[in-house]
Amino acid sequence: MNVRTMVVDDQDDIRELIRMLIELANEGLEVGCEARSGREALAKIDHCNPAVVVLDEMMPGMNGIEVATHIAERRPGQPVILCSAYLDEEVRSRGELAGIAAFLHKDDIRELPELVRGLASA
Repeated sequence: MNVRTMVVDDQDDIRELIRMLIELANEGLEVGCEARSGREALAKIDHCNPAVVVLDEMMPGMNGIEVATHIAERRPGQPVILCSAYLDEEVRSRGELAGIAAFLHKDDIRELPELVRGLASA
């Protein structure tokens, strides 16, 4: 079973790193689509139909929590991982209210494949 993931981050190198981590885990995980912004993610998400969305918090335009709120309205139950270097209690609290399923600090990025797999099978 392939687990399709959507990666949303405004930094090209971070998206590439996340893609490599997910796909090199070689456990049925794949990156089905990518987006550089929240608006681009919302435009692509229905067509991409990901099992899990990996979302950056700090992006120009809409931040990750705003994007997650829109995703939750359009796709109730869609698992979203907020992956950010800025995960304080306020971000986590606001993220939980927005329906974000999991939080991952970018320092712990190597844990991402296991987290994606866990959310996809939940």
